[in-house]
Amino acid sequence: MIKHTRYILGAIAVILVLFIIAYHPPKILIYPHLAFLGLLKRGVAIIILCAFMCLFRVFRGPTHADRVVGMDMLGILIIGICALLSISTKRSWYMDIGIAWTLQSFITTLALAKFLEGKDFDD
Repeated sequence: MIKHTRYILGAIAVILVLFIIAYHPPKILIYPHLAFLGLLKRGVAIIILCAFMCLFRVFRGPTHADRVVGMDMLGILIIGICALLSISTKRSWYMDIGIAWTLQSFITTLALAKFLEGKDFDD
């Protein structure tokens, strides 16, 4: 019973955080000349919800492979946030950060896959 109560309270907390972010966005997303601000707010809220689900998979994953996949998905969500910031602020250097994060995530995933397979890094 206590375990289910923790999950319900955690879900309520996540929903409240998403509600606050959706209706009171961070200052970086507030630009009056953007006609699609509602879309950006919803996009950020969806990405944050997905990030919480990925973090749940990373912390509670039954195997190491599940944790690696969760971290890889979290990296993809960070790239999505970089894309939304690039669109909302009209600055292209956010996409440069996203591309660098993509390369780092790819190399890390390959290294962890080799490690979990039991091979050395020079094999």
